[in-house]
Amino acid sequence: MVTISQFATAFEQSKMKNIADMDIVKTDLEIKDETRQDNEGKEYNVKFLTIDNVEYRVPPSVLEQLKAVLESKPALKTFQVRKTGEGMATKYQVIPID
Repeated sequence: MVTISQFATAFEQSKMKNIADMDIVKTDLEIKDETRQDNEGKEYNVKFLTIDNVEYRVPPSVLEQLKAVLESKPALKTFQVRKTGEGMATKYQVIPID
């Protein structure tokens, strides 16, 4: 039996991470697309990868850049994503890795 104080002590709020938090991303990972609700009950669409029960959000700008990279390098197996800025000023850079 686990007491509520033990559970609370070990509790971590689940928060979706960002693809830029990953060291290397494989191009053959399964991407999911879901509609979810925020804290105010408003629906939003999110694309994400799940690795070891951790969800990593994939912003549309990353998908756009990856598409451009894949057009010139269709055999690409791995890449990195660098993130700069925060909030609405966030920018992503997709870096191919051989």
